[in-house]
Amino acid sequence: MSKIKVQEMTEIIKKQIQSYEQDVKLENIGKVLSVGDGIAIVYGLQQAMMGELLEFPHDVKGLVFNLESHSVGVILLGNADLIKEGDLVKTTKRIFEVPVGEALLGRVVNPLGEPLDALGAIHTDHFLPVERRAQGVMQRGSINRSMETGIKVIDALVPIGRGQRELIIGDRQTGKTTLAVDTIINQKGKDVICIYVAIGQKESSVTTLVQLLKEKQAMDYTIVVTAGASKEGTLLYLAPFAGVAMGEYFMEQGKDVLIVYDDLSKHAVAYRELSLLLRRPPGREAYPGDVFYLHSRLLERSARLNDSLGGGSITALPIIETKAGDISAYISTNVISITDGQIFLEAELFYSGIRPAINAGLSVSRVGGAAQWKAMKKVAGTVRINLANYRELESFAQFGSDLDANAKRRLERGRKTVEILKQDVHELIEMPTQIITIYALSNGHMDDLNLEQVKLLESEIDQGLKMNELGMKIYDELIEKQALPDSKIIDQFIQNLKRMI
Repeated sequence: MSKIKVQEMTEIIKKQIQSYEQDVKLENIGKVLSVGDGIAIVYGLQQAMMGELLEFPHDVKGLVFNLESHSVGVILLGNADLIKEGDLVKTTKRIFEVPVGEALLGRVVNPLGEPLDALGAIHTDHFLPVERRAQGVMQRGSINRSMETGIKVIDALVPIGRGQRELIIGDRQTGKTTLAVDTIINQKGKDVICIYVAIGQKESSVTTLVQLLKEKQAMDYTIVVTAGASKEGTLLYLAPFAGVAMGEYFMEQGKDVLIVYDDLSKHAVAYRELSLLLRRPPGREAYPGDVFYLHSRLLERSARLNDSLGGGSITALPIIETKAGDISAYISTNVISITDGQIFLEAELFYSGIRPAINAGLSVSRVGGAAQWKAMKKVAGTVRINLANYRELESFAQFGSDLDANAKRRLERGRKTVEILKQDVHELIEMPTQIITIYALSNGHMDDLNLEQVKLLESEIDQGLKMNELGMKIYDELIEKQALPDSKIIDQFIQNLKRMI
């Protein structure tokens, strides 16, 4: 009898021990030592990981940003005013993630993935960490498909390939954002997902931009991530990383993504602010030593995956604002060295009426040539030389020196080249029209026309390719093969149009 009781008691005790162990939950808890400017210093979180999400009272979240021997530097996400000294903080063992997926298309969100457009909650089951390692060399494919911008001077002289990182650089109010937005608008019907990341922009500017995208039916395939000028440096720092995480979801599904970072100058300033508040040692211009790594780890996430991984891509258009055209400044040179080329916008050209104000001499695309349409590559070969000759001869002509007939002809061709490359805001030109227009210029079809007639011929070419029987044949061949049809057919088409001018 006593044996049975002992056995029963043993079983009961075992069960109680097992059930008690299941209730035990180890939590790493720390205390807030100090808080201010969106930064909290927390003591006692020995097991915290870099980039881990922490839970503060009043449902405020924090992100581990600095790991020190006795304390942890945390950037606060949410209302930092609710946090006070002595508050308890818990680790979550989760790296900070943002919502991703189809549900975000057409929405305006903050860097935490929370909606800002009053269109209701975003329902998605997919989340990705904001900090991810970039794809390795073996996972990448070669850049061989073009990202058409609809802007003649870019598609002809500094072509962009899908998976490329092309920097847009220039002084304020020279048309940097306009170039990027026009590229987004031009992706309509091309099966490209677009993400526009506004870093430190005025809320009114972002609202105007969203309205424009809606008018152009571009919002259906676009996500706008915004951290306004009035927001904490924390959100400005996170914005581009959140944007690229959203893009990676689509890239891994084999889709092409275009992401615009507007602009990384403000991003670097926000990072400097956070770093100085966390007492990281300042370097040149008070930027921390790892500001170079900040942008390289962001931009390296833009790539084209190889075919075995689905062949998706992220094309990045980072924007940098210069002061007085100085492209040799600290952040400018950093980002130039990371990217695959730059489009340099010059204030002098902008104010002289040449728009887009792209300096063809300083702008370059290091890998886009491999992705450019074969037809465009063939016809645009002489355009850069024409422009360089024109700039040189123009300075001579200003002194009233006598020019020979050959120099005058080159000067005239240069003037027409500048005229052809001018383009109005949001006036996008299809690739076949661009190719035939530049063909007409390069092959002397415009030599006997004045500047007004040159613009007339361009609009006639655009209409002729869509309505004229011969034009439609040329258009279809260009779209299908991306190669130039027989020159006799093109010459005949242009001659027929010139009779109408």
